[in-house]
This record gives sequence, structure tokens and C-alpha cells, in this order.
Amino acid sequence: MILELVSYIGTAFGFLFLTLSIASGLYYISEIVEEHSEPTKRILTRAIYGIIILLVMLVVFDQFPIKLSLFAIVSHIIYLQNLKTFPIISLTGPTFIISCITVIINHYFWFQYFNNIEIPPQFRYDPNYIPRKRASFTEVATFFGLCVWFIPFALFVSLSAGDYLLPTTADNKKTDETRDTMDETRFKRKTVGLARVVINSVRRNIFQIAQMFGYQGNDPSFEGLGI
Repeated sequence: MILELVSYIGTAFGFLFLTLSIASGLYYISEIVEEHSEPTKRILTRAIYGIIILLVMLVVFDQFPIKLSLFAIVSHIIYLQNLKTFPIISLTGPTFIISCITVIINHYFWFQYFNNIEIPPQFRYDPNYIPRKRASFTEVATFFGLCVWFIPFALFVSLSAGDYLLPTTADNKKTDETRDTMDETRFKRKTVGLARVVINSVRRNIFQIAQMFGYQGNDPSFEGLGI
């Protein structure tokens, strides 16, 4: 009984440490991406085109379902639209919302495809029917990781959810009256990664809960937001 209780506690702590490790990794990657936005945009663009080519090859050589593969290709074309304003993104914009919906639908359809091992009714009594080869766990995990999850996860880490405008005064005055008016006040855009916003929100909520139990200290999430 005691050993079983200890195993439950150990599992809970293991899950907690794993979650913290993933969150720390996402936070660190998000900071790197913010400093190298242009190379990240090129890498994501090439990755999307590469996955589209891979899906076409799976249809040609492995007889993957055409309709489902076309939907996956269209989904990646939608993901590509997010890169037009990279790394800035509007969480209420139609492109981002449609991208979130396609991620869920893509996952559901492909999960149903790989999980469906039933013999079609018209072939149940056919002795010559050869059932479709069932993919192994490694094959399914690799396909989901590359063709379903990779781009949405990369976009989640790379895109910025908000921006702050910091006014600065121009040093040199322009002779042209119009240009002088435009350059009198400039705006420098500072972006905050979407992953950092989510992680900081969770940290803030945890901090508020800890305060309810008497914990005293500074909220660490404000440092991550640069406030």
C-alpha cells in the first residue's frame, strides 16, 4: 500500500518536472527565435514546402488517401499565410483561427485513418482480399511529428502574440515638410513570443495561487514580458 502511494507521488513529481523542462525549453527557444526572426522565417517556409512534397510522395508511393492528403496540403498552405506578417500575429485574426481549427481536424482525421483496421463490408468474405498494412508505432509517431505537429508547434514557438510601441524622437530634421512630420516621432516595435506569453500567463496564475497560501515574493512573469 505504501509502495503504491509512493509510486503515485513519484509519477506526479516526474510529470511536474517534465512539464517544467518542456516549458523552460520553449521559453529559451522563443528567445532565440525573437533574435533571429528572418532565418527562422526562411527555415519555416522551406519546411512547409518540404512537408508538402513529402505528402505528395506518400500518396504516390505508399497509396495514402488522396482526399486526406490534399486536406493536409491545404492546411500547410494556410500555415504558410501566417508567415506573411512574421513574427507578428493577431490571435483574433482569421488566418490564425483557421490554422488552429485545421490542426485539430488534421489530427483527428489522420488518427482515424491510422486507427482504422476494419475490413470493408464488400471484402469481408473475399478470400483474395489483402488488408492494408498497419503502420507501426514508430511510423505513426514519425508521421504525426513531421506532417501534423511540426509546423503548428514551430509557429507557436516562433510567432509573436503582442507588440508594444515605444516612441523615440528623431535626431535629424528633414527639409521636406511631409517627411519631417513622418519622422518627428518614430516607433520601435518590440515583439513578445507567443510561447513566452502563454508561459508567463501560467506563471502569473501559479504565483497568484501561491500568494493565497501565504507566499511572498515578486511576480517573475513580469520580467519575461519586459514590463
